[in-house]
Amino acid sequence: MNSNITDFLRLVRFQNLLIVAATQYLMRHAIISPALGIYGRELQLGELHFFLLVLATLLITAAGYVINDYFDTRTDQLNRPGKVVVGRKISRRSAIIIHWILNFFAILIGFYLAFHIGVPLFGFSFIFVAGMLWFYSTTYNRQFLIGNLVIAFLTAMVPVMVILFEMPLLQREYGFVFPAGDTGLLYLFALVGSFGYFAFITTLIRELIKDVEDYEGDIVQGRKSVPIVLGIRGTRIIAGALVVLTAISLVFIYMQYLVTVFGAGRDYLSLLYFIIFLLIPLFLLLYKIASARKKSDYRSAQSLTKLIMLMGLMYSLVARYIIISVNI
Repeated sequence: MNSNITDFLRLVRFQNLLIVAATQYLMRHAIISPALGIYGRELQLGELHFFLLVLATLLITAAGYVINDYFDTRTDQLNRPGKVVVGRKISRRSAIIIHWILNFFAILIGFYLAFHIGVPLFGFSFIFVAGMLWFYSTTYNRQFLIGNLVIAFLTAMVPVMVILFEMPLLQREYGFVFPAGDTGLLYLFALVGSFGYFAFITTLIRELIKDVEDYEGDIVQGRKSVPIVLGIRGTRIIAGALVVLTAISLVFIYMQYLVTVFGAGRDYLSLLYFIIFLLIPLFLLLYKIASARKKSDYRSAQSLTKLIMLMGLMYSLVARYIIISVNI
């Protein structure tokens, strides 16, 4: 029994699901709620309904992991044989049944929430994501760059979904403009969207590094990944350029938006956090990518990329402290 549970948790990438849940809760309680509090506003989507939104996101993400493993069994046996679950621990028939069950409940909850907030069309976003994950597993991840962009886009949507399902209720209750200046709901969307942008670009970097690590297995399976089409050196150059772009984006965001935070003066706390936990690791990642030669080197670069992504998410706690301090 315990073995079956462990196999299931491995299949749905339980640790990754925890990060997804943490991302959405942090966006809600560390960014949106304190920002609303400055103007005496409150979240309009109740905690139970928000929990359902997180649950739907987790279910559809888990379904994506399952279907990817289902179609990637042969490739995974070449690239990471010790991590193969489908066909070994869990039968292929069971995997496809699990996939459909997870998707069914995710879409069902998604439509319920869409009707609850008064925007039924939002329910189709869950069908869209389920379809994207299906086509990623069957087609896109075998094509040049498309699969990488799909995964990066869907990762970016995890934080954005929080504000998407909150905005209709906020707009209905308060309108777009708050009384204390020109900061409105669109600015809240920009705040959360910046985390989505960071998730997009760092996920794309990680996907490119992963493709280089999986080069041998992918070429046997006839895939057209970026390293196979452009070569390993070309892929490393692109990944390195994206790392530099990420660093430039962080500097731009700080200079443009965080030098003065809601009129609080220079935000030295963000500057310190950016330098220690984001910029220095990014330049270390750039070095790792440039000097990587073995699979273990790329695996190490992948791990560092995940750490940078986590540190980017954790900045939301710093932002919460700053916003609350300003409000006080």
